[in-house]
Amino acid sequence: MPKISEASDYQTVITTFEMTPGTCLDLLEELKDAYREFIQHQPGFIGAGLHVNDAQTRIANYSQWRRREDFLAMLRSDEMRERNRRIHALCKSFEPVMYDVAESFA
Repeated sequence: MPKISEASDYQTVITTFEMTPGTCLDLLEELKDAYREFIQHQPGFIGAGLHVNDAQTRIANYSQWRRREDFLAMLRSDEMRERNRRIHALCKSFEPVMYDVAESFA
């Protein structure tokens, strides 16, 4: 697992997905496939993690990129746009939000 970095030029993205327990595992598989097959191979990708709450109604995704433009290029690609249509069909909502790391603790 990559270490969280405070490097000022890194872009951190936290995305939360809201779904029903009945679609949680399907959505989780879709997200794992997206990372395995596409996202982790994109320029600027550093690392990511997927987290599921106990009720299986939310998935939180943390990813870090070398530059904001790297994340945006991945998001705007035809491949990811198609994947996001499938992801959207499995959840009530999802929202990626970009953050700067203010501090990290080991």
